Amino acid sequence: CDIARSILANAGVSYDNQPSAAGAGAVIRVGQVEVKSTSAAGLSAAEVKAVRAGVEAEIKAALSAAGYPAKADPDRINMVGLMGVMLVFVIAATALFGPIAACLVELFPTRVRYTAMSLPYHIGTGWIGGFVPFFAYAIVIGVGNIYSGLWYPFAFTLLSVVTCILFLPETRGRSLNH
Repeated sequence: CDIARSILANAGVSYDNQPSAAGAGAVIRVGQVEVKSTSAAGLSAAEVKAVRAGVEAEIKAALSAAGYPAKADPDRINMVGLMGVMLVFVIAATALFGPIAACLVELFPTRVRYTAMSLPYHIGTGWIGGFVPFFAYAIVIGVGNIYSGLWYPFAFTLLSVVTCILFLPETRGRSLNH
């Protein structure tokens, strides 16, 4: 049931999808506890909200009974490690975006340079990057592994690397007008 899958994904819990008996609704097993999920097909918006709230309360109670925390414990966060990882990402971003502007600007003649750079940048950032949360969440819900949504940005990163290696031309010595 999509309601149960979205509740589990929002809770950060990986799960496995298994076929059920014909006509049986979705059953969520957390340890020894079974929670039956109700289909929301054909229900009004208010009824869907009520069904979702009931199923969510049962799933959260089962997760809590099995020892899953409701949220991260702020006292257990390694702040030095977290800042170190963030620093690595900041350095990697600056190492990427500094040279990329100089590299890509040389690919186009001066008269069309701004448009030629702006259009693919905004398509890539707006459409590909903008849909990362949507597609990553959809992948997580479909597969059940909370880390499977990372394949979407990884695939586009790999596509970018391969494209650059195979198709990025050398521009040294080329005229700015051509």
